[in-house]
Amino acid sequence: MPRFAANLSMLFTEAPFLERFGRAAAAGFEAVEFLFPYAWPAATLRELLDEHKLRLVLHNLPAGDWDAGERGIACLPERVDEFRAGVATALEYARVLGVGQLNCLAGKAPAGADPAVLRATLVANLRYAAAELERAGCQLLIEPINTFDIPGFLVNRSDQALDILDEVGAPNAFLQYDIYHAQRMEGELAATLRKHLARIAHVQIADNPGRNEPGSGEIHYPFLFAHLDRIGYTGWIGCEYKPAAATEAGLGWMPAASRGAGR
Repeated sequence: MPRFAANLSMLFTEAPFLERFGRAAAAGFEAVEFLFPYAWPAATLRELLDEHKLRLVLHNLPAGDWDAGERGIACLPERVDEFRAGVATALEYARVLGVGQLNCLAGKAPAGADPAVLRATLVANLRYAAAELERAGCQLLIEPINTFDIPGFLVNRSDQALDILDEVGAPNAFLQYDIYHAQRMEGELAATLRKHLARIAHVQIADNPGRNEPGSGEIHYPFLFAHLDRIGYTGWIGCEYKPAAATEAGLGWMPAASRGAGR
């Protein structure tokens, strides 16, 4: 049976961030994820998780100046020291928040940069992060992101991400498979999930076009949820979509999915 985690960076945005934990619990979620915890003390977030009996299943490593448009720094050779400091910060939060997997955003390729240098920097940073996370008992994830939403993002296809992971060679490094990004870049959703299941540690969802809730677009989510069950996926499914209206009004898809609709 699918297990859904509310992405608090995308859902319940009608409320201030710290109020979204309660909204998620009231809507029936047992777990949450979000982009970044670093604007708040870890102890504050831990109290909210405990108060609302929620589990945190994922957040990202620090990814540069998000508000200025940066989408990760792991591929940037001049930011290696900053990246390593970010790994340490993320692990401090992970220890308090009890999260067992952290996602690394590769970043955007600067104009004119040598692709080989960017890749080598990314691989070296991922090896460093994976080793640090392994000592803490955590998994490292990398996520392909479509280049329509984020032009220039360095890692944008599943096969590319897996090739990078092969070079990294870390036993605790896995693929975060976002169905929305994968649909926009490559399709073949069911076949890719089946083929690479052992290397996928986390799945995220949104429909296309629009990145809205499941059932709003072209992706046949009842089939995919049943497919994930059939192939033996046991991880969480992160709801990283933009509700078309108020979040609660767009959650009608979830009870049917949790019951195994479409099988």
